[in-house]
Amino acid sequence: MTDAVTPANIFHIGFGFWASKVLLSAVELGLFTELAKGPADLATVSQRLGLHDRSARDFLDALVALKLLERQDDHYSNTPETALFLDRAKPSYAGGLLEMANARLYESWGSLTEALKTGRNQNEAKESGDLFAALYADPDRLRGFLAAMSGVNLGAAQAIAAKFPWKDYKTFADIGAAQGMVAATLTGAHPHLSGAGYDLPEVKPVFEEFIAKRGVSDRVKFLAGNFFMDPLPAADVLIMGHILHDWDLPQKRMLLEKAHATLPKGGALIVYESIIDDERRENAFGLMMSLNMLIETTGGFDFTGADCQTWMREAGFLQTRVEPLTGLDSMVIAIK
Repeated sequence: MTDAVTPANIFHIGFGFWASKVLLSAVELGLFTELAKGPADLATVSQRLGLHDRSARDFLDALVALKLLERQDDHYSNTPETALFLDRAKPSYAGGLLEMANARLYESWGSLTEALKTGRNQNEAKESGDLFAALYADPDRLRGFLAAMSGVNLGAAQAIAAKFPWKDYKTFADIGAAQGMVAATLTGAHPHLSGAGYDLPEVKPVFEEFIAKRGVSDRVKFLAGNFFMDPLPAADVLIMGHILHDWDLPQKRMLLEKAHATLPKGGALIVYESIIDDERRENAFGLMMSLNMLIETTGGFDFTGADCQTWMREAGFLQTRVEPLTGLDSMVIAIK
C-alpha cells in the first residue's frame, strides 16, 4: 500500500447500492413530487410522506449530499434536475424507469451471481422464461413497464428528433413503441411527419391515451402486431429503440432482415441502445445493461456499434453509421 493507492474507489462501487436505494425509495415515496409544490421543512416533509422521526433527517440530508435535494434555512427543495425529471406531474417525468428498477430490478440483481454461473434469467419469469408474457398478462404491471420505457426513451427521442435529417422523410414507424414517447416527440418536433407505434395489441389503450395527451393523435396511429410473426409496417423510417438487446443473435439478425425487406429504397433504420464502445473499455453502463439482459431475458445482450453495423450490412443495408445521442445512448443508422 502507498499513499497513491487506496481502496476508496472499490468501496465507492461496492456500496453503490446504498445511494441507489436512497434515490429509489425517494421516488417510491413521491418525495420529489411533494417538493415540487414548494420548499418544506423536516416536520412537513415527514408528515406528508409518513417518515419516522428516527429516519427522516438522515434520509433527506443524504439526498442533499447526493445532490438530489437542496436545503436552505432548514427547508428542503428539489434540484433543477429532480424538479424536471422526478415530478410525476410534469410530462418530462422520467421516474417510471426508476419505479421499475425499485419494484423489479433491485431484487432480481441480487441474484446476479447465480445468473453468471447458470446463464439463466433471474426475474419473475425465471421459471417460465418469458418475461414479456408475464408483464403483458398483468395490466398494472404492463402500465408500469410501459411508463418505464418512456423514461428510458425520453432523452434519446429528443436527440433523434434533433439529429436525424427528418426533412428528407415523411413517415416513420416505431417498432416496440411502448407508451409512444418516441412517436409523440418526433411528431411534436416535426409537423410534417406522421407515424405509427407498432406493438402487441395489449399496448393499444395505453399508447392511445398517451398520444392523445400529447396532442398528436391526428398524425400518430397504433398498429398491433408481433414483430416475430407479422410483417413490419411500411414507412420511410423504422425505429427500434432498446429492442434488439432483448433477443439472441439469430433473432437480432431476423429483425434486421425484416426491416430491410420492409423499407423502400433510400429508407432508413434507426437502432438506438446504450451502445457499447467498440473496445469494450469505457461504456460501463452499456456493459451492465447487457448483464441486465442476462437477468431479464433468456438470450438478450447488448452490443457495440461495430457489431450492429456488421449485422446491418449482412442484412443488406449499404450505408451504416453510429452517432451519439444523449447521456449513454447512441444510434446506429442504416440506409437501404
